[in-house]
Amino acid sequence: MTGYKLTETEIQAALASLAGWIVKEGKLYKKFEFRSFNEAMGWMVSVAIYTEVIKHHPIWLNIYNLVEVSLLTHDLGHVISNLDVELAKKMDELAAPLLP
Repeated sequence: MTGYKLTETEIQAALASLAGWIVKEGKLYKKFEFRSFNEAMGWMVSVAIYTEVIKHHPIWLNIYNLVEVSLLTHDLGHVISNLDVELAKKMDELAAPLLP
């Protein structure tokens, strides 16, 4: 998939379909809270496998059962792109069965 920078209008439209995601410091951002450390780590591994397939990786921080995620596209000049939106959707999909 080819990446392209999203306009502000496109970002706002994407946010309307991404529950809990916001723009923070110029990045798509969401905090995931899982039931346990093991579930958080399992989710991160699942996401990591997917990111290798699409060759697009998150910025994330894990503290026990919390994972904070920031997404932006470095290759396009540190902007929010269609790749970030696609990764956010996949993260939500993979997290859904694990969230309290």
